[in-house]
Amino acid sequence: MSIAGWAPGEGPRDKLLERGEGALSDAELLAVLLNTGHRDCSALELSHRLLGQFGGLAGVIKADRRRLLACPGVGLAKYAQLRGALELARRQALQAVCVGDVLSSPGETRRFLQYHLGTRSREVFSCIFLDSQHRVLRCEDLFLGTLDGAAVYPREVAVRALQYSAAAVIFAHNHPSGVAEPSSADRRITERLCAALGLLDIRVLDHIIVGSGRAFSFAEEGLL
Repeated sequence: MSIAGWAPGEGPRDKLLERGEGALSDAELLAVLLNTGHRDCSALELSHRLLGQFGGLAGVIKADRRRLLACPGVGLAKYAQLRGALELARRQALQAVCVGDVLSSPGETRRFLQYHLGTRSREVFSCIFLDSQHRVLRCEDLFLGTLDGAAVYPREVAVRALQYSAAAVIFAHNHPSGVAEPSSADRRITERLCAALGLLDIRVLDHIIVGSGRAFSFAEEGLL
C-alpha cells in the first residue's frame, strides 16, 4: 500500500503536513521517503521491518546496495530514493559549512562531516583544503580503508595540498565502529601529517573523528 492509500489524517504524510516532520518517528519518516510498501505490507510496515533488520536508522543508511536490495519490497527505485535523500542532506550540510565560501563554524563543519562520513561502512580519510582566508577550495576523500582502518600517506596529502595551493587543511575520518575516540594510530598519523605540512607552511586546523552521532576534535581537545 502506498502512502497515498492511507485514510485522510491517518498516514505519516498527513502527520508531517499537519504537525511537522519533527513529530514523526524514524519509521514514519522512512515510510514517507519509501512511499510504497510490498504486497500486503504497507510503507510503514516495511519501514519497521528495515529498521528492525538493520538495527535502526543509522543501520539502514549504512547498509550497502546488495544488502538493501535483498530485502523484500526494496528495489532499485527505493534504493535510489534512500541514497538520493542522503546526498541531498550531505550537500545541504556542505553549503552550510561555507558562508560566502568562507568556513563558517566548527559546529557546521562537524555537521557536514557527520553527513559525509558518518554513514560509511568502511573507514574513509577526507581532507578539506582551505586558502589563507579559510575559503574552502575542495573537500576530497583521499584514502579508503577496510572495516579496520585506512592507510594514510603524508606525502600524498602534501602533494594534494600543493596542487590546490592550500594554506590550511582540516582532516577527518570515520570510525565505522561508532566510537569517536582517537586510537594511538590516529594520534601518530596526526603528528606525522602536522610535521609534513608544517615544513610547507600549511596549517592543520583540526582532525575530526566521526563516530555514531558524535565527533571528536583534536583541536578542541588541545591535541594539535
